[in-house]
Amino acid sequence: MNRILLLLKNLILSTLLWSCRDDVELFLSEEIIELTPPEDTGGYKGFYLLNEGNMGSNKSTLDYYNFNTATYSRNIYAEKNPEVPKELGDVGNDVQIYGSKLYAVINVSNKIEVMDAQTAKRIGQIEIPNCRYIQFDGPYAYVTSYAGPVEINPDYTQLGFVAKVDTATLQVVDKCLVGFQPDELAITGGKIYVANSGGYMGAGSTDNYERTVSVIDIASFTEERRIDVEYNLHRIRADQRGNLWVSSRGDYKELPSRLFYIDTQKQMVTDTLDVPVSCCHMVGDSLYVCSVSWSYINYSNTITYAIVNTKTHKVITRNFINDGTEKEIEIPYGVMVHEASGDIFVSDAGNYVTPGMLYCFNRDGKKKWNVRTGDIPAHFALLK
Repeated sequence: MNRILLLLKNLILSTLLWSCRDDVELFLSEEIIELTPPEDTGGYKGFYLLNEGNMGSNKSTLDYYNFNTATYSRNIYAEKNPEVPKELGDVGNDVQIYGSKLYAVINVSNKIEVMDAQTAKRIGQIEIPNCRYIQFDGPYAYVTSYAGPVEINPDYTQLGFVAKVDTATLQVVDKCLVGFQPDELAITGGKIYVANSGGYMGAGSTDNYERTVSVIDIASFTEERRIDVEYNLHRIRADQRGNLWVSSRGDYKELPSRLFYIDTQKQMVTDTLDVPVSCCHMVGDSLYVCSVSWSYINYSNTITYAIVNTKTHKVITRNFINDGTEKEIEIPYGVMVHEASGDIFVSDAGNYVTPGMLYCFNRDGKKKWNVRTGDIPAHFALLK
């Protein structure tokens, strides 16, 4: 009798859940309770992990790791927001917390989902075409946009822009044109620095890529200048002295990925490090770097796990995983370091079409645990 009642209860629950959405399957979050929490939370409650999902599949999802309960929950957006018909959308490209809000940049869906940072309940949506990355200053969010459609085209003519968004009203209040296909941005010293990639235009010739960092004056919201760096720029971080570390993806052939240092007083590149960069995270003076360098010359990947001291400009190590377990990781795709505990989190995209993995290492590079994620886990946001 108990089994019959349980089956009936599950049937009723399933019917209610399906009634929330038309033609869209709703997945409840799953919890893993056997993880080891950080020894020192540093006042943080946990972190969100945004899974990109394969382009065209509408499978971007949001996971959450609760430090206090040591539980890892998958696909929490779907559970917290059953009334949203298409869930997060197509390709999660960035996630940040600012004030009381959580911002998830959903690239191909041309929107930013805005949620309550504590509950992940949806507050609203900001519509920006082909949006890429987001940063904040004062009452505004600044978002890079490729502006035009997703299209590999050496003759692409649509310049990108940075959108200025009022975080109170969630309205775009201004735009500033920059280079082609702008990616990450950093804010320091009253300026916005934007890494222009020209990524849609590089097919056929390296010269088609962009190679500059746009400098936007925040007060006037105008582009003041462009700093020449290298082809196909991607990541950009400001260090504790207000100077910049910028990565180039290279051309996947003869021109390798590299890391460049911009002196913001001189407004120019003054140092170059032979360190390839796919993803990175800055903690104090340490820049943690993961790289998967694909080459069309030998059709293979070279994988790096490096730490760069941004004060001395020295490479501390080219493998911060010290127990051999990096062999378990197929495609390192995201990295975050907990500033209090020193725990290092590395996400693995695997084959890009099935669920990925999240690995946790202690500050000494020894593996603590791993857990399954959504498809293509990539971007982290620590929650206070």
